[in-house]
Amino acid sequence: MSKVGKRTLIITLVLVVIGALSYPKITSLFGEDAGPGSPQGSFGNSAALQVEAVELEPESIQDRIFTSGSVEANESVELSFDATGIVTRIFFDEGSRVRRGQLLVKVNDSELQAQLQRASFRLNLAEQREERQRRLLERGGISQDEYDATLNEVNVLRSEMRLINAQIAKTEIRAPFSGIVGLKYVSPGSYVSPSTRIASLQEIDPVKINFSVPERYLSKISVDDQILFDVQGVDSTFTGRVYAVEPRINTQTRTLQVRAISENDDELLYPGAFANIELILEQIDDALMIPTIAIMPELNRQKVYLVRDGVVEQAFINTGIRTSNKAQVLSGLERGDTVLTTGLLQVRPGMEVEISELTKSSEL
Repeated sequence: MSKVGKRTLIITLVLVVIGALSYPKITSLFGEDAGPGSPQGSFGNSAALQVEAVELEPESIQDRIFTSGSVEANESVELSFDATGIVTRIFFDEGSRVRRGQLLVKVNDSELQAQLQRASFRLNLAEQREERQRRLLERGGISQDEYDATLNEVNVLRSEMRLINAQIAKTEIRAPFSGIVGLKYVSPGSYVSPSTRIASLQEIDPVKINFSVPERYLSKISVDDQILFDVQGVDSTFTGRVYAVEPRINTQTRTLQVRAISENDDELLYPGAFANIELILEQIDDALMIPTIAIMPELNRQKVYLVRDGVVEQAFINTGIRTSNKAQVLSGLERGDTVLTTGLLQVRPGMEVEISELTKSSEL
């Protein structure tokens, strides 16, 4: 066979193969039957798409804010003296409980005690003289001016004693409230002044929880709102109650300062601890929730696909509260609607589908 004959034979075989491969596509394009047992080329005659969906029913949800804050003592003070002097005695153990009014530290007051004793003697003499002159005045033995001078001296000495007692009180540190005293920073014999740090006193049952929230939640936060929180190192979740809200917004952070209070009977919470906080703003008992995977965002709006009588429809919705896998529907859907969760990229409005798995939204 010549070269030209061989080339012609090869070209003929290639054309036959291409024609055999193209035949099914050509027949489907023109709507012709491709032969017995072959699939239909028409889209309208294809099998219905298998999809999964959820049926909407009301459920109970809570509107929550997640934020962070810190634990603080209910009452806290750094103990210090209002006078100068030498510490003579310390009446507390570090880390111990103390009662309100209990004497904690004493500074040398021997000079003031001597002044008080002298003023006491002078006051006793002046009071005796005033008593005698009062009797003489009743009998006309002295003038009113003489008696008034003696009475004035008595009053001056009484004021002097009150002044000395006030100065003596400055040489003592007493607990302003009941609590736990911390580490001490002075010892007997130390010279102290008003700037000397003595120790700290904390009341830690209950404790305060300080935190802040974005200003957009201003209208939703109120006194008695409940919080849940936890701290590092403690495998427990604690509860608290909002009792105060700062009446202004921080212009630097655009946040609102909030304070809650929590019982601390077991003393597991320490002032200064970092707290992860969950603030419960509102309880909604009839919310319609859909899986977030069912929501398809569009420009300035959101849509979902519904199934009614086996036919796909689209609906535009507004959403509210979101959880980790659900979103609240505020408008656009009603109870009992069936929302697609799969096949969202294949379906179109008016398309027939078959639901292979239907789940209640409250069961997700």
